[in-house]
Amino acid sequence: MYVAVKGGERAIENAHRLLAHERRGDRDVPDLSLAQIAEQLSLGVDRVMTEGSLYDRELAALAIKQARGDMIEAIFLVRAFRATLPRFGATEPVNTGEMQVRRRISSTFKDIPGGQILGPTFDYTHRLLDPQLAEGFVPEQPATSEASQAATPRVTDILGRDGLIETSPQAEADAPVGDLTREPLNFPADRDLRLQNLARADEGFLLALGYSTQRGYGRNHPFAGEIRFGEVEVEFFAEDAGFAVPLGAIALTECQMVNQFKGSATEAPCFTRGYGLAFGQSERKTMSMALVDRSLRARELDEEVTAPAQDEEFVMSHSDNVQATGFVEHLKLPHYVDFQSELGLLRKLRQEFAEANEAPELQEAAE
Repeated sequence: MYVAVKGGERAIENAHRLLAHERRGDRDVPDLSLAQIAEQLSLGVDRVMTEGSLYDRELAALAIKQARGDMIEAIFLVRAFRATLPRFGATEPVNTGEMQVRRRISSTFKDIPGGQILGPTFDYTHRLLDPQLAEGFVPEQPATSEASQAATPRVTDILGRDGLIETSPQAEADAPVGDLTREPLNFPADRDLRLQNLARADEGFLLALGYSTQRGYGRNHPFAGEIRFGEVEVEFFAEDAGFAVPLGAIALTECQMVNQFKGSATEAPCFTRGYGLAFGQSERKTMSMALVDRSLRARELDEEVTAPAQDEEFVMSHSDNVQATGFVEHLKLPHYVDFQSELGLLRKLRQEFAEANEAPELQEAAE
């Protein structure tokens, strides 16, 4: 435990007041509302909800405001709040196949049942700054139509019907599911824990690892089988009622990567899968997650482990940005005693070295 030097408490109080002052900024500029953050910085809110493991847009917006836009600090705030909440139970598994789709694309087939739905995306925009946005620009209303009721089956399900991709594992109703938020991380880890870890993992870390697999650091030749974004209904089994009741809908992004095929002496070659799921519209996160998920299946698929993205202990032990931040930023705290100890040891070693080599100038410096 670190103990502040004399007078430290008053200095810390003043630092808090200064932080609040800097957070507010120029008083002549209108204060940001949580609604503005939630509506206009929605992708940042989605990231905080995903890596903070709490689906609440207003709380995520509050965390972003309190953290002055520092996303990792905001994620830390949300996780800390989440730890105070009571847990009533677990919802039923969500069915993304019944998603009310707002965006749905596939890079493997041009024509898919239900069609390609471009939705809101940066993919087709010119990466040029738009000065109109600095002037309170109000965009025109987009074209609208009635929501399609047509089925939008997953592309991987289409491949699965022909036996061209490995079957998706079916969860057993009574099988226990690990929970990284309540249990310590142990190795080897099953895929349920790996996917939980990747969902909470830092997006930049996963992006770098996913990129590394595409550059040859791991066997990974992916195709984006499907990326879909939309609303999914969440249900909770009510024991008193004896059936599952809907609690509402949440926005999710799902990505399924189709990867190089495998086979064996007893099994025909088929494509393999990588999977990603995150709150809100989080396409980069889910794509990176799917790439790394597939890499972490190396041992399961009898592949040689040669790259960092295939090493589950490396990936899972270093992916959490809250843990990483705490370990790195603790270096800002006082280490006076430790440093003085090492400084004294260094001076002693230098003096011994000087005496052994009869170097008066080093001996004087050491003294």
